[in-house]
Amino acid sequence: MAMEMRLPVARKPVNETLGNETKKHLVVPGDTITTDTGFMRGHGTYMGEEKLIASVAGSVERVNKLICVKALKTRYNGEVGDIVVGRITEVQQKRWKVETNSRLDSVLLLSSMNLPGGELRRRSAEDELAMRGFLQEGDLISAEVQAVFSDGAVSLHTRSLKYGKLGQGVLVQVSPSLVKRQKTHFHDLPCGASVILGNNGFIWIYPTPEHKDEEAGGFIANMEPVSLADREVISRLRNCIVLMVNQKMMLYDTSILYCYEVSLPHQIKDILKPKIMEEIVMETRQRLLEQEG
Repeated sequence: MAMEMRLPVARKPVNETLGNETKKHLVVPGDTITTDTGFMRGHGTYMGEEKLIASVAGSVERVNKLICVKALKTRYNGEVGDIVVGRITEVQQKRWKVETNSRLDSVLLLSSMNLPGGELRRRSAEDELAMRGFLQEGDLISAEVQAVFSDGAVSLHTRSLKYGKLGQGVLVQVSPSLVKRQKTHFHDLPCGASVILGNNGFIWIYPTPEHKDEEAGGFIANMEPVSLADREVISRLRNCIVLMVNQKMMLYDTSILYCYEVSLPHQIKDILKPKIMEEIVMETRQRLLEQEG
């Protein structure tokens, strides 16, 4: 049986000559951000000895006179309008508890979702008894953040037919700070697969459906066998996303597609080898810079 062995090597520094990217102001806890008293204190900062000091490790962001520090590695902090992918953890009275990579479990109310077939009416006792038939423990769903409570808990809704129960695919969990905020987080890639880039760091990769089933109301998951070609595309996309997360690259539709195209000459199982990983990342960054320039 053939075995492959690799010895540890020193990691090469990233080539800083790749483009003229603006340098981020990175800080660690205890670093002085500014001594100017004219600024307002935001999240991730505190005042000490008339200086504004960072309380978390991350990048400094300024909005007019407000200074805050965005943590590089953190749990998901919900914002209204965010697209999230979550897993049902508990069925309760008139609500489901959903794991969304947040500090607290999120809530999906029975009144905040479409009934099967998109029927519009008040929820009855029969609907409450049938809740486990709609969604049960372990089901994956896509949803939108409807509200954020004072304790940080998130309330979700699935009132659009594009949200709801997810069928066959692969879930990849990454840091929420690596998912770029965009107008849309549902992308049908030309390679034959689709991705849902959840703002909470949960990324769902699935085969692009041939036709949208709008009669289901988001409850019927497609469990038909996935072809070998689709499984290979999904596996390659999954490895590309893991590779980009390893190299701290921002995740959005263009970067994932470029990384996928660059990885095509290599076998799927070889993409995560360190040397090949470096080659793919360097070429992907180069293509992104050319596209931006």
